[in-house]
Amino acid sequence: MIAFVSGPVAALAPTTAVIEVGGIGMALQCTPQTLAGLRLGQEARLATSLVVREDSLTLYGFADDDERQVFELLQTASGVGPRLAQAMLATHSPDALRLAVSTGDEKALTAVSGIGKKGAQKLLLELKDRLGAPAGAHIGQQGVGTPHASGWRDQLQAALIGLGYASREAEEAVSAVAPQAEAAVADGVAPPVPQLLRAALQTLNRAR
Repeated sequence: MIAFVSGPVAALAPTTAVIEVGGIGMALQCTPQTLAGLRLGQEARLATSLVVREDSLTLYGFADDDERQVFELLQTASGVGPRLAQAMLATHSPDALRLAVSTGDEKALTAVSGIGKKGAQKLLLELKDRLGAPAGAHIGQQGVGTPHASGWRDQLQAALIGLGYASREAEEAVSAVAPQAEAAVADGVAPPVPQLLRAALQTLNRAR
């Protein structure tokens, strides 16, 4: 198993980071939050999880070991593959997921694209004794399972700048998708950063 990769960031895309390791470019699937912390040419160290399939080898990258551990624990639930586990971590932090599961918060889980009401109920049952208790005492001050609600602007802008866009372009794209994020907050769920990033990129592509 590849526990982590370390090296300069060679390339960034909306869902992928390429880290140069010993002259080899390692492509890692990452959440927007993880990508937002990376910069082209700068050194990075990402915890990793290798998913092996008959026809593919996919390496997933994480900001820290805790996020990687939660990613792997989520997949012990029936019906949860690596893509859905990553979507859950793109919507909620590890501690927010622990809190949502420990409190039986269906709404937090249905905020994740691909999880409906029945799926959320099933996941709450299966994950209840697997994720453990949240470590951060501050989690939940703005609502269960919504730690990214107030920081979506910074995350989105950092991700766009990391992809090579100028600050002004990033600000304009963030403003363009703000109504979508605010609608999610009004519904009491975390703004879906992956979907917002895709929408922002579409806005930038149209502008060019």
